[in-house]
Amino acid sequence: MTDLMTVSPTPVHRLPRLAEALDMDPGCLWVKREDLTGLAGGGNKARKLQVLLADALAGGCDCLVTGGGAQSNHARMTAAAANIAGLGCELLLTRRPDSFDPGGNVLLDRVLGATIHWVEGTVLPYAELESAIREHSEKLVLEGRRPYALPIGGSSALGARSYAEVARELDNLIDPDLVVVATGSGGTHAGLVAGFGDHCRVLGVDVGARPALATAVEELAVAAAAMAGLSRPSGSCQLDTGQTGGGYGVPGEAAREALLTAARTDALLLDPVYTAKAMAGLFAARRSGRIGRTTRVVFMHTGGLPGLFTRRFTEWLTGESR
Repeated sequence: MTDLMTVSPTPVHRLPRLAEALDMDPGCLWVKREDLTGLAGGGNKARKLQVLLADALAGGCDCLVTGGGAQSNHARMTAAAANIAGLGCELLLTRRPDSFDPGGNVLLDRVLGATIHWVEGTVLPYAELESAIREHSEKLVLEGRRPYALPIGGSSALGARSYAEVARELDNLIDPDLVVVATGSGGTHAGLVAGFGDHCRVLGVDVGARPALATAVEELAVAAAAMAGLSRPSGSCQLDTGQTGGGYGVPGEAAREALLTAARTDALLLDPVYTAKAMAGLFAARRSGRIGRTTRVVFMHTGGLPGLFTRRFTEWLTGESR
């Protein structure tokens, strides 16, 4: 297996000042630092890419093909993984001409040398983009290439299975009552459920990326558990759908509050697309009583910081425009 120079297991830190701000016992709130996996800026996709890249190399592939939004963390890390393995990388990224920013992950995609194919239109037409990834791969085959198509977010059963291992890491260290995670394509959420064996131990916060998200998570969790030789998870998908803001990539005021509070208590830096919305979901669960004062909670920090360094999100946070 190609070494992606990732850090595993990632650290788990207490968040005592954030817990205090939420009127929680200071020993009951932790963060799992999946943003520190190390691959090209870090993030949860490193674990999925480790197994997906191994599958691609075993099949004799010569390039990786995937897609996402313009500021896709998965796209950035796929480009990095391809470089380490000596493969080509082709990215199909969606953008809206009225709000395109060449900074953040887009800049890093270019630094990493990926070939970018722009799909104009809405921010993330999920089914259409998945089809475009497959069609582009078929085109490459006709050109004599040997592509490996990765689904959006690396969220296949194989990719999701990598997060069953993270559930076991957490059980060995903390035995949490609840893990809170941003749920975009659903693979990380599903893998955690597969590892815990119980949907009720994972609260996903919908970031607005994928339609029929709960169904996708449940199906992926079953497939990932079977692939890992684990029992079928009990219960049904636990999903907070109230934090999507204006849709994928468009955070609202609750996400802004969560991002600033996390930064100004325990200096935890979040991103506006995923983790700020996930933290807003944690805040909402605490305020509604779903998370109690002594509930043992782990917040899954999935990375994504490059997206914060774009003009649009600078204006969103500061209220200042150029």
